[in-house]
Amino acid sequence: MGSEARVGLVRRFQLWAIGRLRRSRFLPVGVPDKLTDESRLGTPFSQHVMLYFPTPQDSLYQLRPWYHALRALDRVHPIVCVFKDSRTAKVVREETGFDCVTLARYGQLDEILSMSEVKLALYINHDPINFESLRFTSLVHVYLGHGDSDKGVSVSNQVKAYDWCFLAGQAALDRTASAVMLYDAPARSILIGQPQLDGAATISGTPSPDGRQTVLYAPTWEASQPSVSYGSLETHGEALVRALSPAYRVIYRPHPLNGVIRPSYAAADAVVRGLADRVDTEVTLEQSFADADLLVTDVSAVTLNWLPTGKPLLVTRPLVAYPPSRLMEVVPQLAATDDFAAVVAEHLSADPTKADRDALVDHYLGDPTPGAATERFIAACEEVMAVRDREWDAARARGANGT
Repeated sequence: MGSEARVGLVRRFQLWAIGRLRRSRFLPVGVPDKLTDESRLGTPFSQHVMLYFPTPQDSLYQLRPWYHALRALDRVHPIVCVFKDSRTAKVVREETGFDCVTLARYGQLDEILSMSEVKLALYINHDPINFESLRFTSLVHVYLGHGDSDKGVSVSNQVKAYDWCFLAGQAALDRTASAVMLYDAPARSILIGQPQLDGAATISGTPSPDGRQTVLYAPTWEASQPSVSYGSLETHGEALVRALSPAYRVIYRPHPLNGVIRPSYAAADAVVRGLADRVDTEVTLEQSFADADLLVTDVSAVTLNWLPTGKPLLVTRPLVAYPPSRLMEVVPQLAATDDFAAVVAEHLSADPTKADRDALVDHYLGDPTPGAATERFIAACEEVMAVRDREWDAARARGANGT
């Protein structure tokens, strides 16, 4: 057998082995399986809106809060969702009924978009793979994000890659304008509120059967960057739950990424799971909120999502510095040395910061009236698609005129 034949044989074996691994149960959920929907190749998308979500299953917590708003948009402007992981596509298809397509390679997306009339692409995160879609100039690109917060990573120079960013409230715009250099934040941002919260309007709380008040502990993960490691599991977690039990029902809502960076954080997570009265991994965030009388969380988007409830809020004091914000000036911070039970009891009985927190709802979230943000989201999508149509027609006219 010649050398070229041997190379070809080895390559075919490699491709076969890769295909078997991608189809097996041994491929980690954090790795896209890149199993293309072959039946969709060569066929244009019929939709004008595309959601691009190339990240795998462990990032679904970022997409799920947008289901409610995306369903509303899909009813008036149908959406196609593009993935690189067929398992993620399958879950989203089953949970939403959306048209979900898995495309493994950039060339496949190029082929389909070249024959389609997609006008708008939506992005939930800043994954570098987004650039495979961002290169297309025939559609407008909008960053939605998966939650607004006072975290240092809530602003990024990556916003410059998108035509617009849909932001929650004035706080997000101010944060972006002050932190991102050489960027016209007011011109490139559209304030829509938090459509993710609209789905919670009809959810009823479930009181503790024994009459105890309920404390929800929802810390963030350890983070991949030390400068934004706001997670409190190792500094507060076990001591907090022990201090509150059994006087209170404690619901623990773990972050899906707990422990992916530090084994010690995973160990702390396991301890808290074993101590809590309830661990909410399959319950929606809205249900966790509805069932709780007070929230203990970290510097994260959870603080802003909780604001409209009007219920008491405590934020743990991290070991690293965090950006200044109006919210953190108002909300009491729980240090690792505090008497946790006493602080919780004080805020459940009196809630001394309620008026100041309520005054911040509009600044961070805009109009919190159920449904208002979803309406603004749809209107913003229609607005940018109209701009795209005008610009696209003008570009083609210039080309026809040779200018």
